[in-house]
Amino acid sequence: MHSIRLCVLSCIALAAIAVGAIANAAAQDIPSLKAKYKRPAEIPFPATNPYTPEKAALGKALYFDPRVSGNQNMTCASCHNPSFGWEVPLKGAIGSQNTMLGRNAPTVLNMAWGGPHYFWDGRAGSLEEQALGPIQADVEMNMPLPTLIKRLSGIPEYKRWFDGAFPGAGVSADSIAKAIATYERTVVSGYAPFDAWIDGDERAISDSAKNGFALFNGKANCAVCHTGWNFTDNKFHDIGMPTDDIGRAKLEPNNPKAKFAFKTPGLRDITQRAPYMNDGSLADLESVMVHYVSGGMDRPSKSADMRAIDLSQKEIDDMVAFMKTLTGTSQVVSLPVLPQ
Repeated sequence: MHSIRLCVLSCIALAAIAVGAIANAAAQDIPSLKAKYKRPAEIPFPATNPYTPEKAALGKALYFDPRVSGNQNMTCASCHNPSFGWEVPLKGAIGSQNTMLGRNAPTVLNMAWGGPHYFWDGRAGSLEEQALGPIQADVEMNMPLPTLIKRLSGIPEYKRWFDGAFPGAGVSADSIAKAIATYERTVVSGYAPFDAWIDGDERAISDSAKNGFALFNGKANCAVCHTGWNFTDNKFHDIGMPTDDIGRAKLEPNNPKAKFAFKTPGLRDITQRAPYMNDGSLADLESVMVHYVSGGMDRPSKSADMRAIDLSQKEIDDMVAFMKTLTGTSQVVSLPVLPQ
């Protein structure tokens, strides 16, 4: 793997943790538990698409360029906006025909650690594959790849940028995907109060948030799926949401546990990313907690870890206080000067 350093980060731990061990650690050994949530020191880049600044700059231009869409009226940022935690504050993303889609736009944050599957249902096997999906989808950006390649090749400055970033390859579907994916891997959530607490500043978060952290890792059972520094196991679970969307089962029709299962979202910058869930049906973190406390709808596919939890209102408030500490420092995202 190729990588670049991040100046504010330390080492990474993304291993899944058994529920019993978490509960015991939360009760007896908070320092050891905290070590499992330290930020990573580096952004991982695959050997098949190593980082270069030229590639990242090209990918950023493509990400914010409306010419990548069929009608030249949408960008990647139309659904993954840096001002809203790299999502949009809508139940569903708005597609090329100005119609709302059936799923909430997932965040681009920390997708360098998002594999091996991408999208809510995991239908893309790499971030490169994911990058091309919305561009081609007729209900999203509605841009056939041959048309896009021809359009970009006809822009002299873009042609020079592609030749510089991909010597000998130039403008192609593969180079477009690799450029956008490279830029997306550089989108990393900022240093948060929670990180300062993990790094030893006991005053960085409130006592309420500290209690919420212990509950998150113990009684409330959240960390069985929301693991590691990015708070996700990157796996698929049915959490009992009322929906007709069968999720992962479209790709695994013979797996009974795949029905209504969606990928666990990370929790970084979570206060910027309302509304919540794959269908955007829950308006705030308090509503999310109400759902989890209830245990969700009972059905054969529901995760065995999803069950009703006896939490007091104070405990719910403490958990919300904890989740709010996961929002990092604001990062200014400047718009690129687009090639002409």
